[in-house]
Amino acid sequence: MYYVDVILPLPLRGCFTYEITEAEAHFIQPGMRVAVSFGKQKIYAGLAHSLHQATPETYQAKPIDHILDEKPIVTEVQLKHWDWVAEYYLCPIGDVMRAALPNVFLLQSETRLKHHEDFNGETSTLTNDEYLIVEAIERVGELSINEVSVLLNKKTILPIVQKLVSDAIIETVTSFEDKVKPKTARYVKLAPAYSGDGLHIALNEVTRAPKQKDILMRYFELSTKGQVAVLELVKSTNSSASVIKAMIDKGLFIEELLVVDRWRSRGVQEANQKVLSPHQEEAFKSVQTAFQSSDICLLHGVTSSGKTELYAKQMQEVMSQGHQVLFLVPEIALSTQLVDRLEHYFPDQIVLYHSRFNDQERAELWYKIMNNDPKARLIVGARSAVFLPFKDLKLIVIDEEHEHSYKQFEPSPRYHARDTALVLSQFSNAKTLLGSATPSIETYYNATVMEKFPLVVMKERHNQVLPPTIALVDLKDQYKRKKMKGHFSDVMVERMRSALEKNQQIILFQNRRGYAPVVTCVTCGHSPHCSQCDVSLTYHQHSQQLRCHYCGYHDAVTAHCVACGCPTLQYKGLGTQQIESEVQALFPNIKVARMDLDTTRGKHAFSRIISDFDDQKIQVLVGTQMVTKGLDFRNVALVGVLNADNLLNYPDFRAHERCYQMLQQVAGRAGRTDEQGDVLIQTFLPDHPILRQVVNADYQGMFEQELQQRKTYVYPPFGRIIRISLKHKNIDRVNEAADWLFKAYKQSFGTSVIGPEFPPVARIRNQYHKNILIKLIQPKKIKLAKKIVIKTQNSFESIGQFKAVKLITNVDCY
Repeated sequence: MYYVDVILPLPLRGCFTYEITEAEAHFIQPGMRVAVSFGKQKIYAGLAHSLHQATPETYQAKPIDHILDEKPIVTEVQLKHWDWVAEYYLCPIGDVMRAALPNVFLLQSETRLKHHEDFNGETSTLTNDEYLIVEAIERVGELSINEVSVLLNKKTILPIVQKLVSDAIIETVTSFEDKVKPKTARYVKLAPAYSGDGLHIALNEVTRAPKQKDILMRYFELSTKGQVAVLELVKSTNSSASVIKAMIDKGLFIEELLVVDRWRSRGVQEANQKVLSPHQEEAFKSVQTAFQSSDICLLHGVTSSGKTELYAKQMQEVMSQGHQVLFLVPEIALSTQLVDRLEHYFPDQIVLYHSRFNDQERAELWYKIMNNDPKARLIVGARSAVFLPFKDLKLIVIDEEHEHSYKQFEPSPRYHARDTALVLSQFSNAKTLLGSATPSIETYYNATVMEKFPLVVMKERHNQVLPPTIALVDLKDQYKRKKMKGHFSDVMVERMRSALEKNQQIILFQNRRGYAPVVTCVTCGHSPHCSQCDVSLTYHQHSQQLRCHYCGYHDAVTAHCVACGCPTLQYKGLGTQQIESEVQALFPNIKVARMDLDTTRGKHAFSRIISDFDDQKIQVLVGTQMVTKGLDFRNVALVGVLNADNLLNYPDFRAHERCYQMLQQVAGRAGRTDEQGDVLIQTFLPDHPILRQVVNADYQGMFEQELQQRKTYVYPPFGRIIRISLKHKNIDRVNEAADWLFKAYKQSFGTSVIGPEFPPVARIRNQYHKNILIKLIQPKKIKLAKKIVIKTQNSFESIGQFKAVKLITNVDCY
């Protein structure tokens, strides 16, 4: 007997074994999809993981339904990589499969109803609902379960369907529909009768139709391969598709539907040869030397030192040999500008991959990368790009490696793209180049203290540009002397005015969106809260709504307090919308834009804002952390941080590290050309050590200070942390479950278990949350500890009263 282990796209641990014939065993390869039944009637597109002849001991293996692919759509390296992700992050491999594959590959059967072959047409004994179903099937041939529900206007329809099936009036069938569809576009070409000597005849036929004549003349200009896109003709002649249709009806044009790429090059024809500066060349040679003895290298370069140019040179070395390169970026916004820059070095070789692409676009890019298409040698992507099917990957570049955006929090798998990419490089025999102006504590510790991989430093800015001057503004003193204009100090306003008079641009940073995070009634003290979460509603001025940033609940803003009816509402706190309004009031004749989650929801919203700011159509850009991450704007003279204290006072052991990184990164957006830039940081804590380190660009001081504290309290890099979260709508059930789980873990891990504790926001979407932390101190015993975690959770889930409590395991939850 032959068997295949199949991964199902379900949140279930491990693979499921199915029986196959000898012929199927010789045809199926790991990575091919097979249709298998799971449960009573549902059929899923599972993925063949491995083939063997070991009979399952605990259950009777079902046969597979049929084979869906002629060749694998997932590589063996990918399957090995998925196994590692599932094992390390303690998540079901089905979750990894769902995260990796475009949705169009995750086929599921659809149950449809049709007349039974023995049905004689007798309907006199049927009820009204049964008659409606039979009559509808008579007319259209088949109905889906959803269509029956709509037809009867009922949610509970299974009893009716089951009775018709048992009476042999209808029968159920299951079918798959392949959802991967190539993109097509309308093209036209000149009819054969008008080619050659017949051209003058074609021109004579459109003499009295000037629009058709314009299109025909434009067609001759554009036609190189015999056909031209209808859309291109319409745009270039300022005409309409109806005019071209008339020409097709005349017989002048022949219409064709051709398959086209969804990803198109920006039209750069020739590659620019990049000449590195002396200090860049020195760093490049150091990286080359490092790669001779190590597969990983950390590039610590100050902001605007030219790391991207060095990346490009390194990628050129690899791509010239026909290999693939993965370039990871932390934000989709950053990938847009980066692709524009890199296309000048690698024309027609770059593809962009991230979660905002639709399923068809992702599927098309999947096949291009798997086939090592020459037009997809350089893949620029956000964290999900680590799951792509690379055929010949030889270099991974991880830009801004310190960014916490690389960590996936929801949904599972909760992986960190940087660490996952490092493992992928091992499986692919590739090199990894980590780059950052402010490396994470763990990475810098591994490179300098542990010497696990080499460190290359770039201390100078490109073209000897001076670093920006960073100054702290004491808000206590400003408020005391009444020199504040709204939330802007007089120093900030004066610097902004000076920059705008010189036609220079400004970036203002506040890491909170909305207008005001809290609305309070001065009379009674009432503050509107979310009905589903333990959090106050944030006021959004543009939509005149109070919104919850956790669950999306929203309510209309009222002029009076809903509790006491008094018109004494006060807005407290500061968000990006409020900053935008205040800037517009201070400088009414300038263009102000905002870049936060509210303004970048659309697929092309990022690129539109970045392009407008790059083209200097926008003078002041207000943003959240999106504006801090590696964007390159040449005309920014001033960066203003409205309130740095929010970053310092966050309840997280990494708060100070992230505050330093964020402020240094946003400061690096200023003065990237000849003129030195300015950075103003407003704070109530001007003597705070972290802020002083930011002013002095003292990364080493921050690193040593943070390392000492982490060693004292056994935080990373001196230990690993697993966070177990429990969720349930009943707070008593959550408390009871958390206490049981804590005691069970305490028996195995002793004092390394912390909790259980409610997080700052204890209730989200009517679900109460409670957390347990497990600190793993000894690296050699981490695998054993994870096995204990899983075993304890299995025991927990077998207890009846806790079955409704949801457990979420987050490894490296920082």
